[in-house]
Amino acid sequence: MNAIVGTYECKADTKGRLMLPAPLKKQLAAGIDDGFVLKRSVFQPCLELYPMTEWNAMMAKINKLNRFVKKNNDFIRRFTAGVKMVEIDATGRLLIPKDLVVFAGIDKDIVLSSAVNIVEIWDKDKYEQAIDDSVVDFADLAEEVMGNITDDADGIS
Repeated sequence: MNAIVGTYECKADTKGRLMLPAPLKKQLAAGIDDGFVLKRSVFQPCLELYPMTEWNAMMAKINKLNRFVKKNNDFIRRFTAGVKMVEIDATGRLLIPKDLVVFAGIDKDIVLSSAVNIVEIWDKDKYEQAIDDSVVDFADLAEEVMGNITDDADGIS
């Protein structure tokens, strides 16, 4: 799957349904028939929407963990907590299960944010707070994470 691109704002109805924006739906079209997995994020108060091919690739990695190592077993349990299989209906709507709406604190206004191969689903206020969080200086973070990566032979990234 190609990288998913874009950040989109939309609204959820009282039942937790949201209409996927057309550009995002188009990007996810190849996997719509296979379905999706929706789960709690590990690091943030948001949800992660995995196309089934991406979820299967993640599960292949996790399946390599030795379940007789307590840390591994605890990780698997927490990583898969609240996992739900979801579908996008014929009208392009996605239903977020109630327990996941509560976990992410989703109200009405939602942000769908691409995260390489998955889509993060955020309550809009929580998303803005996470992006604007002044505790982490993005320039320093970018340098630390990406500063030593030079894939080109000339040493220029």
